[in-house]
Amino acid sequence: MSLPLVYHPDYVTPLPPGHRFPMPKFGKVYETLIRDGTASLDQFHCPQPAPRAWLELAHAPEYVEAFCQGTLDARAIRRIGLPWSPGLVHRSRTAVGGTVLTAELALQHGLACNTAGGTHHAHRDFGSGFCIFNDLAVAARYVRRQGLARRVLIVDLDVHQGDGTAAIFQDDPTVFTFSMHCGRNFPFRKQCSDLDIALPVGMEDGAYLATLGRILPDLLSQVRPDLVFYDAGVDPHREDELGKLSLSDEGLFRRDELVLSTCLSRGYPVACVIGGGYARDIQRLARRHCLLHQAADEIFRRLRL
Repeated sequence: MSLPLVYHPDYVTPLPPGHRFPMPKFGKVYETLIRDGTASLDQFHCPQPAPRAWLELAHAPEYVEAFCQGTLDARAIRRIGLPWSPGLVHRSRTAVGGTVLTAELALQHGLACNTAGGTHHAHRDFGSGFCIFNDLAVAARYVRRQGLARRVLIVDLDVHQGDGTAAIFQDDPTVFTFSMHCGRNFPFRKQCSDLDIALPVGMEDGAYLATLGRILPDLLSQVRPDLVFYDAGVDPHREDELGKLSLSDEGLFRRDELVLSTCLSRGYPVACVIGGGYARDIQRLARRHCLLHQAADEIFRRLRL
């Protein structure tokens, strides 16, 4: 058995020329995994777009309807930061379906990785920061609704606080939200996760890994989740255009190894999403995201899940 991976060609949505971050990175991640031999075609599972009933597990029905029909007002679209199109609707629903499928595969096999996901700035009734539907929140609610998990832990290591996820689960004791992020970065109005660790600008590999290594084992013992969602954003990288931390490629890889080995060695299955990462050199950015899949593949083989 090989590490289960999730990808759909419709993850890639063309944006108008001149958009600050054109973001064909999802296709590049897939291509890089294949080309570098990290993955083979038979490892990939293809998701279906999430039906509205799934989206409404975490989002207000009127928001879902307005976005899907293209009737959100201009201010709401500006807050999202992406121009509306039917293709963007389909892409967003497919990415949510991908994280749901990743969660199901993780519960079956112990570990699975999406090649998209991590839209943690989407709130119950509005989108923000390039995030439309909160795939982590929808998938967490889905596995609970299906009786696949009673207790869920979200480990969010994107450089930006997972404010939408925190707000959605603010009064839900069945989902524990942990966000470790740069304190002086978007969103500037933070929400209250169950555990927030705000890091100083410029933190490097050693201090970052020491902080995470000190927190995570005790957190797992406290929460004892049936499933962990891991948002492995690469925007803590020192070259990221929207990040303010200073991790290296090696630091990101060691971070992913730390999260996965700590969870899996204790018997907690992990569903991974790639989270944020912002650079104009899409190939370098894709390779950065692939560090997650490389670490997951090594650990999956080592533990023979």
